[in-house]
Amino acid sequence: MGKEHSITRIDPVKSNKKKDTLFVYMRQHKWLYIMLLPGLLYFIIFHYVPMGGIIIAFKQYSPFTGILKSPWVGLTHFKTFFAGKDFFLVLKNTLGISLLNLIFYFPAPIILALLLNEIRSQKYKRITQTFIYIPHFVSWVIVASLTYQLFNSSDGIVNMIIKSISGNTIDFLAKPKYFKGLIVGQSIWKETGYGTIIFLAALSGVDIQLYDAARVDGAGRWKLMWHITLPAIRGTIIMMLILRTGTLLNTGYEQIFLMQNDLNRSAAEVFDTYIYKKGIINAQYSFSTAAGLFKSIVGMIMVLGSNWLAKRFGESGIY
Repeated sequence: MGKEHSITRIDPVKSNKKKDTLFVYMRQHKWLYIMLLPGLLYFIIFHYVPMGGIIIAFKQYSPFTGILKSPWVGLTHFKTFFAGKDFFLVLKNTLGISLLNLIFYFPAPIILALLLNEIRSQKYKRITQTFIYIPHFVSWVIVASLTYQLFNSSDGIVNMIIKSISGNTIDFLAKPKYFKGLIVGQSIWKETGYGTIIFLAALSGVDIQLYDAARVDGAGRWKLMWHITLPAIRGTIIMMLILRTGTLLNTGYEQIFLMQNDLNRSAAEVFDTYIYKKGIINAQYSFSTAAGLFKSIVGMIMVLGSNWLAKRFGESGIY
């Protein structure tokens, strides 16, 4: 019996498409790549080039000898960091603030976006959006000043109200147990409105015919939101949650530093302020780089892990 040989026909159209190189594609879409260039240069200069400095985490770096001539010390700085008395305090404070932000702040833009989506008057909706976006453009210095004016124990508005009711004042700014609540409250007030942008964009893509069909079946606003709106933006919520878990150890340096004082330091010392003090104030460059590298590795693991879990549960993830 002879073997049958199949003849594969080559489609000339597909063959020509395969011959199109990346250079030809870039020439055809050159203006898109030109618009991409500023953002690309920003990430290269400020994010990728500085990664070469990670090497000093494994050296006893001295500015006088330079990076290349500084002696290697291996994992010494990591061992010192993990064995130090400050490690668990900093880790506890950082995770405490991050988890509270994840529980209270992360859902806030979603809830607000759902509420804005229910507003029928477009004029009133635009005015409302304008007002809730404004706090995002207020600097953390102003936010910290407003917080002080509201909560200081001598003449703060909140304490004046409490004193008129109970006769006593509460030192919100000095007692460590109130620090995390103040930080989370600041984040909610400042960033919730601006955070609705991405969810409102996702909501704009929901098919209106789905709402019309559900109304015909007798669905009210609550059922429309629960069975149509939320499932439609579930992918966006999962994506933002994955990105949020990657910044679990990033609590924001400026906000924490401005609210920190000698009395609340036991609850206010986080990785960002700790690295700043060790690296800039105490000039322990190698030690602070090791601490920063640890934080970055944990963030990378959290992103990869949460993305893997999202895919396991049938979501698309971020890649």
